[in-house]
Amino acid sequence: MPSPFPGMDPYLEAQGRWPGFHNALITHCNEALNRDLPEGYVAQIDERIALVSFDEPISQRVPDVFIGREEGASHRPSSTPPLPGALGLIEPITIPLAKRTVEVRETWIEIYQLPEMELVTVVEILSPSNKSGSGRHDYLAKRDALIDQPVNLVEVDLLLSGTRAPMERPLPPGDYYVIVARAGKRPYGDVYSWTVHDPLPRLPVPLRPPDSDVWLDLAEAFAMTYDRGGYTRVMRYGMPLPASLPIAPNDRVWAEGLTPLSGSDRG
Repeated sequence: MPSPFPGMDPYLEAQGRWPGFHNALITHCNEALNRDLPEGYVAQIDERIALVSFDEPISQRVPDVFIGREEGASHRPSSTPPLPGALGLIEPITIPLAKRTVEVRETWIEIYQLPEMELVTVVEILSPSNKSGSGRHDYLAKRDALIDQPVNLVEVDLLLSGTRAPMERPLPPGDYYVIVARAGKRPYGDVYSWTVHDPLPRLPVPLRPPDSDVWLDLAEAFAMTYDRGGYTRVMRYGMPLPASLPIAPNDRVWAEGLTPLSGSDRG
């Protein structure tokens, strides 16, 4: 059964399912590109592992365990007598330090021209760590380095939360964005935007002139990821979306009213 949403499903982000979905989506996008790329090109997935911090508490990003003492709980006396002269001192409670960093695996797609394996295009499907905290700083440094090279860059932002990619002018209205920055059009980029009500688009992925763009069907890759990942079994539709999710009030009401059955009956 497909997602009840016509396009992007905000419950993947809201219910913590995005990391696994994100990795599988990149795999399916890579497969689709290799299927449709002309002779002389190949798409490959690359990755790096990094420790990143977030602007907001990690508990809102990944599961954490916090050990502490319940407020108002009775104090357990020390099993060893206090040292001479230490009477009246407050006894410590030993608890783990709370770390605001987490190890993340960042993946993206690189398109090479054969046989020299020259890098032609980078396709980034953004993750939360690309849009917040130290991970955003690292991503923007990588982005700047790519922009300074004769390499095409395609940025796909399917997340409502986090800070958008920087541009010289405000982005058009929308919930989701794609920026296609062609090496031959620097410093300009083509911005595509759509809302949570819209279907996922087909994206032009530029190659090296005079070769034409290859088209990436996001809707196809999304549907394959959702179906093969068994997300219908684990998603809890109809639940309230978290207040921290930046979605318009009317869209929130609409989204919370969707179920797999109502979505499949959209007609």
